[in-house]
Amino acid sequence: MRGEPSCPKCGGRVRAPGLFADSWQCDVHGTVHPQQPVIPPSVEALTVAVKRAKVPVWMPWPLPVGWLFTGVTCAGDDRSGSRATAVACSGPGPLGGLGEILLIAEELGVGLGARYAGVEGPDPGAYMSMDKPPQVKLLAAGRPTPLWHLSGTPDDRAVFAGEACGLWLWAIVWPEQSGLILYDELILTDLREAGAEVDLVPCGALSPRLLS
Repeated sequence: MRGEPSCPKCGGRVRAPGLFADSWQCDVHGTVHPQQPVIPPSVEALTVAVKRAKVPVWMPWPLPVGWLFTGVTCAGDDRSGSRATAVACSGPGPLGGLGEILLIAEELGVGLGARYAGVEGPDPGAYMSMDKPPQVKLLAAGRPTPLWHLSGTPDDRAVFAGEACGLWLWAIVWPEQSGLILYDELILTDLREAGAEVDLVPCGALSPRLLS
């Protein structure tokens, strides 16, 4: 599945660095970290994403029973490395049917998480009620990590966000009721630290959510 880099904030076309600019440019959003083309899920694709990443590559590990890795995409180029990563997984939803989750780690201002969440970006702060207790607590890289449920998101998904390892962590779940899976003390592993365990990740079909 071939394609060209695109804007992480809007999915539009971007211009590569050249004579008049030393960074990738979007006509709407200016300088951006380009989102690389989405490719079908495989251990090899995941390994490449892990080696390129300058931010965590989060995955529930061990995966919940019946769940599969269904794709990865990154924002960044070969020169600077990936400044955002998005990992998709799918499996049996807690209330039946198919559930899907997208876990995104990104630096401030990249905008990939906001785009997949369906909110105005680039960051989740405006949609988080930080004056209230977090609705979800995960373990991310062995550390308790609170996430807040975002308001103003599309009705077909549940969106949570917080901070992990000094970066934004987004958890976007389809359908909305599958967000219950986050209340089961989900354990997230940064695959950059997983070593040979990456070879054990079970792969499914490419998630259409990554292409949206």
